[in-house]
Amino acid sequence: MTVTLRPRPTVAGSKVLAYGAARGDLEVTNDDIAGPIDSSDEWIRQRTGIISRRRASADVSIADLALEAARDALQRAGIEGSQLDAIIVSTVSFPYATPSLAAKLAGQLGCPDVIAYDISAACAGFCYGIGQADALIRSGGATTVLVMGAEKLSDYIDPTDRSISFLLGDGAGAAIVTASEEPMIGPTIWGSDGENWETIRMTGSLIDFRDGREPWPTMRQDGRTVFRWAVWHTADVIRRALDEAGLTVEDIDVFVPHQANMRIVDELAKQLKLPESVVIARDIAQTGNTSAASIPLATHRLLEEGLAKSGDVCVQIGFGAGLVYAGQVLILP
Repeated sequence: MTVTLRPRPTVAGSKVLAYGAARGDLEVTNDDIAGPIDSSDEWIRQRTGIISRRRASADVSIADLALEAARDALQRAGIEGSQLDAIIVSTVSFPYATPSLAAKLAGQLGCPDVIAYDISAACAGFCYGIGQADALIRSGGATTVLVMGAEKLSDYIDPTDRSISFLLGDGAGAAIVTASEEPMIGPTIWGSDGENWETIRMTGSLIDFRDGREPWPTMRQDGRTVFRWAVWHTADVIRRALDEAGLTVEDIDVFVPHQANMRIVDELAKQLKLPESVVIARDIAQTGNTSAASIPLATHRLLEEGLAKSGDVCVQIGFGAGLVYAGQVLILP
């Protein structure tokens, strides 16, 4: 006997309704952290473009940041938590292996029987989440999705490390994604380069820490390798995302790359030959590198400051530990 399953309903596309944001409550300047790494404000600015970064106080958890950003996004979208069908959180710094931060948010936001899960895609995580939300919605699996990037990276910093620690900040950024009669989010171009898995890494495992073989694990990176890979590899990913969306560089209004380093941002813009009219996110100067939270935080800032507006064509690209990458074109709310 042949059994045929009932086909699922599908929709034409998805769109972002609104963004929400939460940044660490502390402003940490270059002078505040230069001593332990034997550096200076001038050196940090020249190497990274960072003037200061936002970090959270000891009594402010990553869950606190995530909840604030989620509530902000819901309020701006004009909906209640009970209207969500799914919550997707990207994070590498939630201190519990299980249960997920997404499930915690579901309870706090009053979301009964909602799909809730975390993903670990580091600095590409928000774009991974947008890609998954878009697929869920277009397949009929959900109608409205909260996509979150949330990090408290200050919990994993060695103050004496000169490779990455002085870059890092804390924050959470969220987007509400919902069904749309027309596609407002283009295809996601994503993947990984596992041969360079250790290029951005932790200094040890939690098992090693538990057993006394290693101190508390903190983050490290091979900066030169990351810079070359980020610039040359992800520029091609952006071109592919534009091509899949049926657009060209000339159609871009806003460019929001992961806020890893201002030099990477500038070099990507150069490689893509972006028109001078394109607004480029540079939130790293005041917020620092917040990994999965950096793209929604940067987009939120551009919209709040009026540098980007509803209807703008935005290209976003995330890249980071793994090495993983993801990018897509979307229309801003």
